[in-house]
Amino acid sequence: MAAGAGSGAAWAQTAPGAGGLLNVRDFGAAGNGREPDTAALQAAIDACAAKGGGTIWFPAGRYCSGGLFLRSNTHLYLDGGATLAGSARLEDYPVRIPKFRSYTDNYTERSLLYGEGIANAGIHGDGAIDGQGAAFQGPYKVRPYLIRIVSSKDISVTGVTIRDSPMWVQHYLDCEDVLIHGITVHSLVNHNNDGIDIDCCDRVTISDCNIRSGDDAIVLKSTAARPTRNVAITNCVLSSDCNAFKLGTESNGGFQDIVVSNCTMYDTRLSGIAIELVDGGALDGVYASNITMRDVKNPLFIRLGNRARPFQEGGSAPGVGALRNVSISGLKATGAYEIGCPVSGIPGHFIENLSLENVRIHFTGGGKRVAGEIPENPDAYPEHRMFGALPAYGFFCRHVRNLRLRNVETFLEKPDERPAIVCDDVHELDMDGCRIRAAREAIRLRQVSDAFIHGCSAPEETAVFVDASAGGVKRLSLIGNDLGRAARAVEGKPQGLFLFANREKS
Repeated sequence: MAAGAGSGAAWAQTAPGAGGLLNVRDFGAAGNGREPDTAALQAAIDACAAKGGGTIWFPAGRYCSGGLFLRSNTHLYLDGGATLAGSARLEDYPVRIPKFRSYTDNYTERSLLYGEGIANAGIHGDGAIDGQGAAFQGPYKVRPYLIRIVSSKDISVTGVTIRDSPMWVQHYLDCEDVLIHGITVHSLVNHNNDGIDIDCCDRVTISDCNIRSGDDAIVLKSTAARPTRNVAITNCVLSSDCNAFKLGTESNGGFQDIVVSNCTMYDTRLSGIAIELVDGGALDGVYASNITMRDVKNPLFIRLGNRARPFQEGGSAPGVGALRNVSISGLKATGAYEIGCPVSGIPGHFIENLSLENVRIHFTGGGKRVAGEIPENPDAYPEHRMFGALPAYGFFCRHVRNLRLRNVETFLEKPDERPAIVCDDVHELDMDGCRIRAAREAIRLRQVSDAFIHGCSAPEETAVFVDASAGGVKRLSLIGNDLGRAARAVEGKPQGLFLFANREKS
């Protein structure tokens, strides 16, 4: 049974609405998969709204349709065996440009299901929406979205299966009180097949969803000056040809109070969790917990950059944003590729208050030692591969202030010549209870101040536990670490080195 199966039926039993239950066949819908049902379906929606609202029922059948406009107080219910199939002709989707202007004006003008300025509306059931997305080829604006809701509130989508979108599967822009529960998304037939896009929205819950998408599975955006905030995502199964869960790239309005919990991610080509702030705005408060990943190439990517793209054509470029207060806990990943996990701000602009706790990652390994400077690429498109080969097989942390690593464990399938953790221009570093594998040095520090490493252990045959030979290391304290398997505790001459109660090699 698909994730959330039955949730649409449960919804239908609660409240059909003041206008009762309207059968689309009573309005002339054939549901035979051949002739277009657009006019009949729109007539049913409009009649339901005119009665004060209710439920528009799609009994079993295949209903071919062009663009439909949703109304307030109306809910579509697709019964088991019912499929709403999008037309394969672009001209069947009316152009609709929302009043709320944002960068997404560049992406689309057409949708299968469109609602703007509506309230108390939704899509439910055990049926399906089929976008027939393979029929559309070309740039953004010749490929419609399946669901687009703008400047609306009290929106719910439950139970349905959504597949094969020409473009983004779902886009919720400038909305409040959005519930997405128990849906299945399978869309890999075209470019930009994001599973769910939440954009400039407030109070959003996404739960118990199963998403397999060609682009990001769940992505939060802020393509205008309004922040995306108060978002809870839980109990979801995610897989993507890009990122499983991403914030950004568009970040103009910022992100506040985002929670992701109890999710599993698998077979993902880029990042499991990608947190990106490159178009201004402020990201404050992202909490991810109890996450498992299998065959995700990059478990974690965090980037504060300066692409500085305005949210409207011809608008002024935003300044560098702020990225702070991010906590990742209870993350377990296997099958991570050799590139490692970049966490990087840009010179003069720090990622602040980042905590990684109870993190266990199995890396492929096999990497070679990396020499020379790692490029900053401040205005580049953010992606975990943007810096090329990293100097750490595990975590490369650069331009970070107040970094906490607690109970972080790294494992290698094949030997790797790089250290597990590299910190460059990091201030207020606290490492507690970490277990890391390395061929030569476990940790490399450069331009690091106020580093406190305690309760950690050196892996077998470690030559150097902390390599500070690159310089600029001040106030480094190693207390209560098990360094009995390391040939040397510290290499280099950090200023203000303090060693106490460490077990060292006899």
